[in-house]
Amino acid sequence: MSDVNELVQSYLAAWNITDAQARRAALAEVFAEDATYTDPLVSVRGRDGLDATIAAVQGQFGGLVFSLAGTVDAHHDIARFTWHLGPEGAEPVAVGFDVAVIDDDGRISQVLGFLDKVPAGA
Repeated sequence: MSDVNELVQSYLAAWNITDAQARRAALAEVFAEDATYTDPLVSVRGRDGLDATIAAVQGQFGGLVFSLAGTVDAHHDIARFTWHLGPEGAEPVAVGFDVAVIDDDGRISQVLGFLDKVPAGA
């Protein structure tokens, strides 16, 4: 379970990396090359698509950070967790719930995201 916790923490950390080169390096560590990411606002395949999605989210919510909200629940090759997006240490402006599928290499191959709380106009 600790490996899954670390993978989820690394996944969320990647969403906070604003340097494009460093973010792409982090995505290569966390995600399978052809990983998919789907939430109500976007559906992308591959690390490049995910990188572009993260860059767009950072452009819309500059200065806010993603953090784990609670514990990671995992079994087999699946993990689920809730995340917050907001000013560090303050009330989140967005809350979501992700389900991640982990491949045999220990990387995320699929993320299915749900948005529980989103700011107006997002």
